[in-house]
Amino acid sequence: MNIETFDFASLSLERLRDRRSAKWSCYPPDVLPAWVAEMDFPLAPAVKQALSAAIERDDCGYAWPAGVAAAFVRFAIHRFDWIVDPDRVRLVADVMTGVAEVLRVLTSLGDGVVINPPIYPPFYAVLQDIGRPAVEVPLLPTSVGWRLDFDALQAAFAAGARAYLLCNPHNPTGLVLAEADLRRIAELANRYDVAVVADEIHAPLVLAGARHTPYAGLGEEAAARGVTLTSASKGWNIAGLKCALIVAGSAVMQERLAAIPPGVGFHVGHLGGIASVAAFEHGVSWLDAVVGQLDRNRVMLAELLRAQLPAVGYQPPQAGYLAWLDCRALGLGDDPAEVFLEGGRVALSPGPRFGSPGLGWARLNFGTSPNLLAEAVRRMAGAVGQTS
Repeated sequence: MNIETFDFASLSLERLRDRRSAKWSCYPPDVLPAWVAEMDFPLAPAVKQALSAAIERDDCGYAWPAGVAAAFVRFAIHRFDWIVDPDRVRLVADVMTGVAEVLRVLTSLGDGVVINPPIYPPFYAVLQDIGRPAVEVPLLPTSVGWRLDFDALQAAFAAGARAYLLCNPHNPTGLVLAEADLRRIAELANRYDVAVVADEIHAPLVLAGARHTPYAGLGEEAAARGVTLTSASKGWNIAGLKCALIVAGSAVMQERLAAIPPGVGFHVGHLGGIASVAAFEHGVSWLDAVVGQLDRNRVMLAELLRAQLPAVGYQPPQAGYLAWLDCRALGLGDDPAEVFLEGGRVALSPGPRFGSPGLGWARLNFGTSPNLLAEAVRRMAGAVGQTS
């Protein structure tokens, strides 16, 4: 499937506002939403056909997602050269539910869990809900992108943290960790007996110039304490259908995860399972087209910001469709997204929700048409008086 087959006419504001998802329902109609992690592109034909066929046969009963693990196993080896033992895969409604259940099993109440702010806000919420304090090891900004602070990571492990909630590819920065860095993490985790729980939900959307290495694919010794959580939800824009996967990195970890209550899997959505199989089995050409468009969009965004908001700092992400924007030089306070919303009627994700390193920052979703991306930046520039 070539990118030219996308129907950008269907991405007009009028058509998109007919959607009932969170992205298009949360704000008034005069607001252009560029916040939550939903793409605007039409569904993959294979996914749409599978869902339509289910509706035609009145197939909306209880889930029996028997084919999801097998479909993912085939996708993983094709996409990541990762050989997954299907016996080590179990299903859960979504990645954050999986994170909570995995951490309940692998840690005890009060155990510290390392995270890397700025970080996806639900990480904080889930850790609070399950009674595991967040141990912050912020990413370090550099002139060529973001990197892990391994000295601080080792210090956190040595101080008693019992797990590491790793976001790779990272949300919101788009950092994709190199295999060498993942192996350094594994070495430290083994040395200090720390479980590594890797949220890899954005892995299908790694862009040109980067390569994703699944943590649980590092090998038995390296990943002895590792778990990978992933889903078709971000890659194919089907988050509302509820189906994700937990993959144990080793036989020992598989045994430990057996303590997750069987009822957790009952919350998987039937249509989510159907859509996931279609995505993994027949949606790869569509995925490649999306990745190509996102690659163009991240470059376009850099050009738009240089021309209209040159004071905004932007490191193009290595994966996904989320741009982490440094707005501190604009003098808009801790939450520049509030200014863009009130003054430009464009909704971005507020940076402070991603932890204290997000003060003065905002996250922009560029998973849309070039026209709407240009409109978002135009509105942002207008909000701070930088339009001609």
